[in-house]
Amino acid sequence: MSETLLSSRNLAFELYEVLDAEALTHRPRFAEHSRETFDAALGTARSLAEKLFAPHNRKGDEHEPLYENGSATLIPEVKPAVDAFLDAGFLNATRSFEQGGMQLPTLLSQACFAHFQAANVGSSAYPFLTMGAANLIESFGSEEQKQRFLQPMIEGRFFGTMALTEPHAGSSLSDIRTRAEPAADGSYRIKGNKIFISGGDHPLSENIVHMVLAKLPDAPPGVKGISLFIVPKFLPDAEGNVGARNAVSCGSIEHKMGIKASATCVMNFDGATGYLIGEPNKGLHCMFTMMNHARLGTGMQGLCLGETSYQGAVRYARERLQMRSLTGPKAPDKPADPIIVHPDVRRMLLTQKTLVEGCRMLAACCARQLDLEHGHPDADGRRAATRRAALLIPIVKAFLTDVGQEVASLGVQVYGGHGFIREWGMEQLMRDSRITQIYEGTNGIQALDLVRRKLLGDQGGELLALQGELAVASEALQGRAVLAPLAEPVLQRLEEWRQLTGQVLEACARDPQEIGATSVDFLQYSAYVLLAALWLQAAARAQEALDGGSGEGDFYRAKLRSADFYLRRILPRASMHREALLGGADCLMALPEEHFSF
Repeated sequence: MSETLLSSRNLAFELYEVLDAEALTHRPRFAEHSRETFDAALGTARSLAEKLFAPHNRKGDEHEPLYENGSATLIPEVKPAVDAFLDAGFLNATRSFEQGGMQLPTLLSQACFAHFQAANVGSSAYPFLTMGAANLIESFGSEEQKQRFLQPMIEGRFFGTMALTEPHAGSSLSDIRTRAEPAADGSYRIKGNKIFISGGDHPLSENIVHMVLAKLPDAPPGVKGISLFIVPKFLPDAEGNVGARNAVSCGSIEHKMGIKASATCVMNFDGATGYLIGEPNKGLHCMFTMMNHARLGTGMQGLCLGETSYQGAVRYARERLQMRSLTGPKAPDKPADPIIVHPDVRRMLLTQKTLVEGCRMLAACCARQLDLEHGHPDADGRRAATRRAALLIPIVKAFLTDVGQEVASLGVQVYGGHGFIREWGMEQLMRDSRITQIYEGTNGIQALDLVRRKLLGDQGGELLALQGELAVASEALQGRAVLAPLAEPVLQRLEEWRQLTGQVLEACARDPQEIGATSVDFLQYSAYVLLAALWLQAAARAQEALDGGSGEGDFYRAKLRSADFYLRRILPRASMHREALLGGADCLMALPEEHFSF
């Protein structure tokens, strides 16, 4: 069962050989850690995910949460799984030892969390949401708020949510209508409705702390008039002990396409008591401060569902007998050959494999920057890491979730008709992964963020710096005979990417419509080239291991062949995105609205 979720050997290769995760232990914050402690955390995560989360994944999909008699009910398997997650310390994986945390780097915590996301994305959502809410209170809350709300959350007694979306507004947060009226005691009365609130109601904790976006009576219009409030289900006293019920309730549980085990609620705030967190009208600033971690987590969520699909597809392709190989029987003692001998099945499996592994390396690079953002010894290094993480986050969130959906779809295809029926579990993975392309900012919004805020924000400075660093690293491998054929196409694409960056900047300066017209294709192009550069580095580490006489020759040769497949069969997709974005905005905008019905 060791490879039903994630490949532990691939994960170790990416963490320790490609990204040198052990080097983080030289930073003061992580000095008490070692590879042994990292591996212990990974092992615990794998064990809990396989034993407690994976077994009820299908049951949670078939038996959605119900809202009856004023409370939500879940299948009984959810609570012991979540309690085990809490008891193992993963809720506070990145918090300091002084706070009772594990003080893990983000790079390692995300690798641990990947096991839970791959095992059961619905049940694992509850503690993950709490982490985000707790981080908001820790970053912006008063000392009194931290005592009343944060400490019980750290202890796992209170869970949290993010209450942003409203029925009429969707992603346009500037249009929210929820209001916050000041009360005489310094608190506020929150009135409004929110939808799509994951974990809005459940029986897993003593209390649920909602982080609610609302507008004050004198708020300026638009996003500059949004404030953030803590609105608990029950009003706690100064020590965090649960008191009276607040005027917040679940209106209904929404029936979803996927991740059905997670109770996604319509929430009604009927004059509920709330507490302002941070400064008035600075609510979005608070939210966006924590958004990098949330979007990285969402990207990993989509990707992990894809990897679970890949692991299932490989097993099935080795066992499923159908037809004979084009070059003659490969299993003459059986009535047919396993389908893994057929070129098209291999095309699908290798597409899954190289996209999943390449994306995980990209996510790990991003997580590494988040660690340096807080742990680099000098201020310039921390600022540089902040810029690099901000650049990578929209790519990671959008591309990894797009890949997760593609890979899950390919898993269904490998299974054929069996993939389309519920029995084998592949169709659930495809349904579950679909939401990741939508929430935490749709992938179109991520692409706009990349072009409008990141690329245009500094006229391409940070992106050009990244391209230059990748080019230097790739050029260093040109002189090695085995790697030269792999380095050549990577260097060609890096130069093309540099030129394309300039073309996009010029187009957006000429016509603002080009910002939206080029954004998705530019993000996709960028991601495919990033993965190419990472696969080249992975190939270099593999070749070094082979040159050193590694006893795992087959593993490392597989890396070299995977890199070759990616560069020859997947990287050419970048050309399509380049041609499409150079096609301009005029063909998108020329058709009158009424002509769409013709």
